[in-house]
Amino acid sequence: MKGAMIARSLAKWQGEDAQAEPWQGALRTVIRDGDELLKLLGLSPQALAIDRRQAFSLRVPRAFVARMRPATPDDPLLRQVLPLLAESTSQPGFGCDPLAEAEANKVPGLIHKFHGRVLLIVTGHCGIHCRYCFRRHFPYAARQASRADWSQAFDYIRRDASISEVILSGGDPLAVADRHLQWMVGQIEAIPQVSRLRIHSRLPVVIPQRITPALLSLLTDTRLQVSLVLHVNHAQELDDSVAAALKPLRHAGIALLNQTVLLAGINDDVEVLADLSERLFAIGVLPYYLHLLDHVQGAAHFEVAEQSVRALHEALLARLPGYLVPRFVREVAYAASKIPVGSVAP
Repeated sequence: MKGAMIARSLAKWQGEDAQAEPWQGALRTVIRDGDELLKLLGLSPQALAIDRRQAFSLRVPRAFVARMRPATPDDPLLRQVLPLLAESTSQPGFGCDPLAEAEANKVPGLIHKFHGRVLLIVTGHCGIHCRYCFRRHFPYAARQASRADWSQAFDYIRRDASISEVILSGGDPLAVADRHLQWMVGQIEAIPQVSRLRIHSRLPVVIPQRITPALLSLLTDTRLQVSLVLHVNHAQELDDSVAAALKPLRHAGIALLNQTVLLAGINDDVEVLADLSERLFAIGVLPYYLHLLDHVQGAAHFEVAEQSVRALHEALLARLPGYLVPRFVREVAYAASKIPVGSVAP
């Protein structure tokens, strides 16, 4: 995620060889300059209050930019990635570690918050910087494990017989090369009580080329039951290239799920959410969670009022079959699980 916080270079973490994969090339050519992005979209930098001094810098793949509508300052994809001055305004109740992950960081690279599963921070690198990211302030350089450090994480899992699922996260775990993932999956496979592997990634959406034959083989050859949780907030993100990339995963029997963040001015509309669910299901992805915004510093302008959240949930239930309505939840620090929207205190 936060480029300045990552101790290792991108090339090292991707494990690039002399001939890089196309997706690695796409990562190297992401747009990092707000003026360049606005110029590509035919927008005036003076018309938008861009924050050019953000430590959590702009980062967006060109394939994702190609799905944005030109000359549209309120485009839902643009609003997810463009740093605005509103981010620098401090808001009460918003902080740098909204989910208290520092306390759940038991050993380098491992977060253990919920019973039966642990999360591994595979890398701090992301293909895209989403402005609402709850880990935008995460100290990756201090808390990310090197390969030599991973033995502590695997020993931690091995000692806890209740852990049956390992979640690969980051950053974006698919931002590292297939050979690094293969090594990591092999280590997890060797832990007898672990039966499920979950991967949380936005890369198949923003850079569909990431779904390589090698990655497909890696995910299908393991004894572990694999699920891939995507992160899509708007149907406009899902073009034919994304559908084509996901098709072999679906045919291989890998469970494809999606989680969305409810964002003011982007998807806080029943038509938009219904369209997203329909489009996801059409390409073989099941709507899984709709998260209320985590209270991370810099993202307060994305928050949707609780009353509106309930109204949206009720409208979706009345409009869609149950399997197309994602579970509306909020994650709360120290809670034993995600909290359903009906239980969220007003």
